[in-house]
Order: sequence, then C-alpha cells, then structure tokens
Amino acid sequence: MKRYEMIKKHEDFTNIINNGKKKSGKYIIIFSLSKKFEKPNFGIAVGKKVGNAVERNKIKRQVRNIIDKNRFLFQNFTNYIIMIKRGIKTASFNEIEEDLKGCL
Repeated sequence: MKRYEMIKKHEDFTNIINNGKKKSGKYIIIFSLSKKFEKPNFGIAVGKKVGNAVERNKIKRQVRNIIDKNRFLFQNFTNYIIMIKRGIKTASFNEIEEDLKGCL
C-alpha cells in the first residue's frame, strides 16, 4: 500500500466510522464510505489492548500485505477503515486473510 492511499487524519477516521457501512468478522471490522476520487483509501486502527508496539506494527504490516494481494476485492470510489479486534494475536496469516475476504 502506498503512502498516498492511507488515511491518517482523525477527522477522516471519525467521519468514516460514524457515517459508513459496517461489516464485522471474527478478527476484523471494516467501515466503508463512498467518496469522489477513483482510488480506494485505507486506514488501519489497532488499539493498545491488542499488544505492545511491536505486535501492533506486525499486525498492521500483515493487513497491508493482505490488502495489496487482494486489491481487486476493494471497490473504487470508496474509503475503508479496518479495525482490528483483540483475538487476532492468536490467528495465523491465512485466518486473517480469510476473515478480511469474508468481510468484503
């Protein structure tokens, strides 16, 4: 995922979470909201209860990798916020990938 595809601003996160559609899985919650520009943008939120900084960064890297591999599943003209649940620490990479695909 490229830097220009990422959502960083707090206002954007809250807008998408409050006004977007919500889909939930075992390890992941996805919020989506339509927008004007063609390419999809992504935000990844991992809370401190998931683990320390090393574990949270590892999970974010895995989710970014899954997004890059499955780019065709995401719709254009849409923003996505991917929130991570606590139980993801015990999940394998393939389980996380299947859960994200199931949410889409």
